[in-house]
Amino acid sequence: MTYKDTTEYLFNQMPMFERQGASGYKEGLSNTLALDEHFGHPHQNYLTIHIAGTNGKGSCAHTIAAILQTCGYKVGLYTSPHLVDFRERIRVDGHEISEKYVVDFVERERRFFEPLHPSFFEVTTAMAFKYFSDMKVDVAVIEVGLGGRLDCTNIITPTLSVITNISLDHTQFLGDTPAKIAAEKAGIIKKGVPTLIGEATDETRPVFIRKAGEIGAPIVFAEEYPEIKSYKYAINGGITYETEHWGEIYGELGGSYQAKNTNTIMHAVRILMKQGVINGNHDTVSKAIHTAFAEVTRLTGFAGRWQKVKDNPLVICDAGHNAGGWEWLAKQLAEIRCHKKHIVFGMVNDKDIDSVLSLLPKDAVYHFTRPESKRAMSESRLTEMAVTHGLRGTYHHSVKEAYESALQNTSEDDFIFVGGSCYVVADFLKECV
Repeated sequence: MTYKDTTEYLFNQMPMFERQGASGYKEGLSNTLALDEHFGHPHQNYLTIHIAGTNGKGSCAHTIAAILQTCGYKVGLYTSPHLVDFRERIRVDGHEISEKYVVDFVERERRFFEPLHPSFFEVTTAMAFKYFSDMKVDVAVIEVGLGGRLDCTNIITPTLSVITNISLDHTQFLGDTPAKIAAEKAGIIKKGVPTLIGEATDETRPVFIRKAGEIGAPIVFAEEYPEIKSYKYAINGGITYETEHWGEIYGELGGSYQAKNTNTIMHAVRILMKQGVINGNHDTVSKAIHTAFAEVTRLTGFAGRWQKVKDNPLVICDAGHNAGGWEWLAKQLAEIRCHKKHIVFGMVNDKDIDSVLSLLPKDAVYHFTRPESKRAMSESRLTEMAVTHGLRGTYHHSVKEAYESALQNTSEDDFIFVGGSCYVVADFLKECV
């Protein structure tokens, strides 16, 4: 099998939530436990950090990995979804898993896993855990796929559990209230393992406290101890933070929501230092933090978060895809000063589309579209829904077509935003950048 054959096999022969929606979601850990037993429990060969939450998981995971790398550790990073290439999901020190490893793994192991009828994510998680062991990483940062309690990453016993925040997303699987969703995310809390909560509300906080108490896990709420004293947008993009313990830090990730993520990350570092996972004096660790925040995309390959892809006109893409994420994105779009705003926009149909549309700026020109996903809402239906929210524009049959329409109708003083779904950003980066 070639690499292309192998990835097509993984995408098309196994249930895959990202492409199929509910029919691609497999609940429970039986397959994961069978695969873990088969490979000899590889995740036990290195330290792990487990990250769950509705939004901010990717930014926190990549930045924590970058900090660990700059501290001198060999670091595995497992995230989802990928934007352009499957191998983005599994990295060591920022380098993607090799095509050969992917091909060899599937060819060697398919006779074992095919009778299990596993999901795409179950096989991919097993591959990641085995790869990190084979590569002899010191620590792996593991992002939860969906939820927490029944997510197949939840067989690990990490050195630190992080839950970034809770908002309504994937309600058909996780519950229709913040408290119910928090209970599912709290499933990653383990006995004796420090748990860090990035953001909590009056509804979710008691859920986390109760679960930590039942399990016997120390818990910290990052918002109770603000590490970020102030922040401002830098002229060259990104954000400059004035911090409590690390001085002034420049972060190249420029989304306004990153201030919340940064506070969470700072607390994660302090916990890891107390545990001895991160060794070194204050000055050494501070230097590593400054480098990691300034160069996270180079160090880890992170993409699609308030990512600038063009100047004149300024073009930004962002993978925010639910109402919680768009509460921040909408504010940032409102702050953009330009002659005219163009928004290339599409969503998948299992999201709370009305809530997102209600947040979008009314003063923009829209280019509605659909990503290459079976879950995508049709561009015509999305346009109809948008009209009821006072949004106006045209619709197009592909992200590339929509982006080209935006480009053709802009001047150098205009602004183009591309987003609404991870899959819109994925199509954009594959076809237009």
